[in-house]
Amino acid sequence: MSQLKCQISVSLDGYVAGPNPSLEEPLGRNGERIHDWVVRTRAWREQHGYEGGEDGADSEIVDDMVRGIGAYIMGRNMFGGGPGPWDGEWRGWWGDEPPFHVPVFVLTHHPREPLEMQGGTTFHFVTDGIEAALERAREAAGDADVMLAGGAEAVQQYLRAGLVDELFLHIAPVVLGGGRRLLDGVGYVPLEQVEVVSSPRVTHVRYRVG
Repeated sequence: MSQLKCQISVSLDGYVAGPNPSLEEPLGRNGERIHDWVVRTRAWREQHGYEGGEDGADSEIVDDMVRGIGAYIMGRNMFGGGPGPWDGEWRGWWGDEPPFHVPVFVLTHHPREPLEMQGGTTFHFVTDGIEAALERAREAAGDADVMLAGGAEAVQQYLRAGLVDELFLHIAPVVLGGGRRLLDGVGYVPLEQVEVVSSPRVTHVRYRVG
């Protein structure tokens, strides 16, 4: 069976988003700072259709993260568009060609027809819970793994349910002081640290869960 992996950037004080998120600042005040490391890498820029960027350990991590991934799961807030029933005009944060290139399963309480985008990404909107989303993602992924992309609430739900196999944190040297904590309310989670890679901008820590 394919594994459910989770990778996510987090501040030194444990937040994945800063205070007061909005459409203009979806990650809240200063929340983008925890992603400064990734947008500088050559691998991320290539994945998003940009030129340039820096090589090195961080870029190698980013390049490796998408290998062997056959489907993604994300929460409603990460896909965006605001709470409540869907605005049919909202198609995500990533433009007409999102960087996933495989099926993406969005957790939501509000039904919506699948949204097919350029480049092989189709967003599927799942209203019957996290286990149903994982089952559908695994079926779509086949022999490949499934990546849980965030946000915090989605990660918390899957950790509480004991469904995550690997947790890969990118810990940025930023103190946000408030916002959305990654691990609030998850309870006891046994972790085995299996890899640490660091650079001046971020520390990558990979854990096996359970």
